[in-house]
This record gives sequence, structure tokens and C-alpha cells, in this order.
Amino acid sequence: MLPLVALVGRPNVGKSTLFNALTRSRDALVHDEPGVTRDRHYGVCRLDEARPFVVVDTGGIAGVDEGLAGATARQARAAAEEADLVLFVVDGREGASSLDDDILRWLRKSARPTFLVVNKTDGLDARAALAEFSRYGFSDVFAISSAHRQGIDELLAHVLARLPADGDAEILDDDPERVRIAFVGRPNVGKSTLVNRILGEERMIASEVAGTTRDSIAVDLERDGRKYRLVDTAGIRRKSKVEEAVETFSIIKTLQAIEHCQVAVIMLDANEGVTDQDASVLGAVLDAGRALVLAVNKWDGLSTYQREQVEGLLSRKLSFVTWAEAVRISAKHGSGLRELFRAVHRAHASATRTFSTSEVTKAMEIAYETNPPPVVRGHVAKLRFAHAGGENPPTFIVHGTRLRTLTDTYKRYLENFFRKRFKLVGTPVRFVFKEGENPYKDKKNVLTERQVAKKKRLIRHVKRNK
Repeated sequence: MLPLVALVGRPNVGKSTLFNALTRSRDALVHDEPGVTRDRHYGVCRLDEARPFVVVDTGGIAGVDEGLAGATARQARAAAEEADLVLFVVDGREGASSLDDDILRWLRKSARPTFLVVNKTDGLDARAALAEFSRYGFSDVFAISSAHRQGIDELLAHVLARLPADGDAEILDDDPERVRIAFVGRPNVGKSTLVNRILGEERMIASEVAGTTRDSIAVDLERDGRKYRLVDTAGIRRKSKVEEAVETFSIIKTLQAIEHCQVAVIMLDANEGVTDQDASVLGAVLDAGRALVLAVNKWDGLSTYQREQVEGLLSRKLSFVTWAEAVRISAKHGSGLRELFRAVHRAHASATRTFSTSEVTKAMEIAYETNPPPVVRGHVAKLRFAHAGGENPPTFIVHGTRLRTLTDTYKRYLENFFRKRFKLVGTPVRFVFKEGENPYKDKKNVLTERQVAKKKRLIRHVKRNK
């Protein structure tokens, strides 16, 4: 376990920039717009390799207890209460504000060890910037510039001297047995609510306001003896509807989460069916080749007739991903979670299964004998042997001749045959076709003297008989 340092302050004082500087990453979204960070974001500071510690970036406390701002403030306060040390970040350019005063009063009530960090002091007189906050009465005050990494080393030295040797903070490990699950979908379909229900706590901010989640937040979980990494992502909208730069960065983070996950759980709203935005999200998962589970949320609020209508709509619009399991759930009430995890296990097992060359070649031979390729312009493709080419998704490499004549229909037949034979569910299947090279392709056929003389005699014989 590592000690925990929490970054706390009002909006737009540079907490996320400081988080990225301490963790040497770009995990936290940074933008001039206030209120970009909302959920707690954890990372590890390894600037001193001998004594790493966990840093948690929090949303700005705006002095409001209602709505989205209130939920963000509660997340920040929860992070401060569990921290071994709090870094109270203020803006050195704007000076002290009444909101800073309110945060300071709350920090003093919490009685957590606190350092005052005056950020954005680049180009300013550091002593003048510190004097602005002298009335706060801190003995540990540091003038820094997170964007330019000024004063970070001095701050780090004092932080390490103040932190205990051990703490209670858990970090994200690199356990290969941990199943990485990304919850994706369009905005306001219940991704954060589902993750909170699985974790059994209000770890993510869940709100009826579309686009509440702006960053990809990863949390480790152990459930029924198995390890998982749950990643709550921002909602993906069509490019034509993305107007803010922050939302563009959020979508990039979501696409990265899809690339790094093993199973993507796409959440659909049962009240609205399958929309064009859902199709774009599904396309992103298919392009990445990730295992897929469909979670139809808000199922409990539908009548029997509505459920029948939704079932028909799902079968029509999702006919191209019939291999993906669809689970009916309620993120709010927790129904269907056991079935959801069972579907995730089946998809993960199929996506990461290993195949021997003999069983793959045998399957290809049976498929070839059962239904040979069609004749295309007088040529028929011949499939010689096949072997596995990778996992997540399962990839099969087929060797043969005249493989360019294989039609898309026949390739789909091979995919469906392999999927049925190996009982692959919840994962796409890819084929790579490689033709053997002609060994005489670049060799010129040079005739011997005897062959040249015979050719000439044959030509004369043909001319005489005309």
C-alpha cells in the first residue's frame, strides 16, 4: 500500500496540470475551461523511485452543494478525507478569493495535513504571490508553475518528508489475469450508474445531465474470486454534434480505453432503442476488434408490450452482430448484473482462446470439403493449411493459391463456420489470406541450343504445310 496525496482547490487553478506533472503522464484532461475534471482520478508519482506515492486529482469545489457542482465537490471532499496529505492548490495570478476561504475553513475542520501550493507563478514575483496568501497562516507554502514544472522538485521533497512510509491507497496493478472491461455508449445511458452499482459505492458522478463523465476512470475490483478493471468512459456522440474541444479530448480518451480493454460493454437505452449514435459507438468497438457485450439498460421500466417492441428492434438493427450477447439490466436497481458478468466471461474466454495449428487446419479442411469455394472467372481458390495468428480478436491465417478469387460471401461462411465449430461468442473473428509465391515468377526460361533448333524445325514444318 502507498500513501495518498490529494489535490484540492477551486475550479481552474491547475490541479490537473499538477497531476500530470507529478505522474509524468497526460491521463488528466487539461483545458482552460473551468470544471473539466469531475471524477476522482488516481495516478502514481514515481519522480522519486525510492518512495512512490499515489496522487488523486479532484474536481474544483465551486461552493455549490446542489446538482453536478455539488456532486463534484463531494468527490473532492471524499478524496481529501482519505488522503495522508492534502495539497491545497490556489491561483497565484488571480490571488485569494472568497471561495478559497471557504475551502480553507473546510480543510481546517477536516484536520488533514495540508500544504498550500500557489500555482501559476511563472513570470511573477514569487514573494509577492506568496504574500497574497500569508493571511492563511500556512507554514508550508510553495510557489510553483505546473505548466513549466517550476518549483516541483522543492514541493516533492517536502511532500516525501511529510508522508508516512506506508498508506492505504491501492494502485492499479499490471496483473495479466485481471479482465479489463470498458463501459462505453452514447451520453446519458447509465454507464457511471452501472459502475457505481457494481462497486457498491458512489465512485463516479452519476447525473441526468448528458456528458457528466468527461474522462476515462479506471477502478480495480475483485468479485467472486475474479479480478477486473472497470473503465467508465465519456459518452461518444457523432462528430457533427461535437462542438466543445473538451468533448473532443473526452472522445479520444474513450477510444483509447476501447483499444486497451479486453471486453467492451456497450450500453443501450431500452426506452430509445438503437440510435445512430449507438451504431457509431458499435463501429468504434468493431474497428478495434474487441470482444463485445450489449447491455440494454432501463429494462425494468418497460411494459410487456414495450419489451416486445424493443426485442424486435434489437433483432433488426443489430443483425450484423448476432454473435454478441445482449443482456437486459437495470443499472439503477442492479438487476441483471450476474447475467452481465457471465456474458463478459464468455466473451473474454472466446477472445483470448488459443488454438493449435492442427485443429485450425482441420476446421478449414472440413469447411472446404463441406462447401468448396465458387468458380470465379475460371479459377477456383485452393485452401492448403491455416494457423492461429493472434488473439483478442481471434485471428486465423489461411494459406493457399488463388485466394484473391474468394468472394465476401465465402469469407463470411468461413467466419460463421469457425465461430460455430469453436463455439466463439461475443468476439469478432478475423481472417488473413496469404497466397504462396510462384517460385518461377522472376525466372526467365532460357532455351538450350537443341531446343532452339527444334523450335526452328517446327516453324519450318508449319509453314510448308500451309
